[in-house]
Amino acid sequence: MPNEVAHNLLSWASEIDAGTIEQAARTARLPVVSGHVALMPDAHIGIGATVGSVIPTEGAVIPAAVGVDIGCGMIATETTLTAADLPDTLDALMPLVERRIPAGVGKGHADRAVDRALGELGLPHTDLTPKQEKTVATQFCTLGSGNHFVEVCLDERDRVWTVLHSGSRGIGNQLATRHIVEAKKLMRRGLVGLEDPDLAYFSQGTPEFEAYIEDMLWSQRYAMASRARMDRVLVEALFRVVGKGARVRTINCHHNFTQMETHFGRELWITRKGAIKADRGDEGVIPGSMGTRSYIVRGRGNPASYNSCSHGAGRRMSRGRARRELSARSLTEAMHGRTWNADRAAALVDEHPEAYKPIDQVMADQKDLVEIRHTLRQVFNYKG
Repeated sequence: MPNEVAHNLLSWASEIDAGTIEQAARTARLPVVSGHVALMPDAHIGIGATVGSVIPTEGAVIPAAVGVDIGCGMIATETTLTAADLPDTLDALMPLVERRIPAGVGKGHADRAVDRALGELGLPHTDLTPKQEKTVATQFCTLGSGNHFVEVCLDERDRVWTVLHSGSRGIGNQLATRHIVEAKKLMRRGLVGLEDPDLAYFSQGTPEFEAYIEDMLWSQRYAMASRARMDRVLVEALFRVVGKGARVRTINCHHNFTQMETHFGRELWITRKGAIKADRGDEGVIPGSMGTRSYIVRGRGNPASYNSCSHGAGRRMSRGRARRELSARSLTEAMHGRTWNADRAAALVDEHPEAYKPIDQVMADQKDLVEIRHTLRQVFNYKG
């Protein structure tokens, strides 16, 4: 159940620091915010707006609240395979995934038959440069870096699932950054005072607002289509290694996005920055950190959260602090018994499970927001 931690600020987090509350309170004080801001149990400090926050705005949208990884989200596929079907090790899957789903900053495909898929997306409002057009093509169906990942998991029935986390890559970042800069300029030009310049917003009905919405929606489509294609590649690779298998169902959901919804009798832009839509019956994917559990959930449609829930475990340490205080050795110990990028342990310390909140506590905090349908444990992890 939520606590009112500041005026117009409800929090579902049992573990939350004062800086996060302070940052979210600045958002809640914006004149375009209509109603309370909802903090999910994984909430932590972000750039401008808080990661793990749900922000209702009327007649305006805050580009930095959506963030620079527009449309970032999760996709999970349940298969007919069981633990008994898997080989003793999934080592043979790693090179297939590394080759077919490139990961890392700026990584892309040298040659990929993606014209048809990209053609179905249409074009963003912003005219792309030839370099950006190349980025759009080469980074489609690639993972990215940071906490983006590919996993093979087993649920409580020993049924095999694939899970993947990715967003809109370089082009989403570039489009978002362009609009964030433009929003700040407009605020300064209009002499609008803001506690945080990153909370600059576009007012509905202006050309800048319409341009942002078009680019944002295009980036969401790009991210979702890219996840769907990577999911297909991943599942095909898994079936090739195992020698059989079929899909049962797939769940593909955003956790960095905004859309118009009706809440408390008002039409509002609901921005979920590090949160997923959890209306009654909505299926969602909530990942834990490396070496911990992930969850397939069904939304309860809690109106106080604007029908939302957390998007993951949520960081409790910055990447810099994690690299200073945690070790490759302890990460290796935490990942014991799984196939993973063990040769890159030193580079992945900032993704150590101890750098994140305990996912089981996050799930306990939001039992009024979602119902747990399946609990997944990792057997394979490929990290960006």
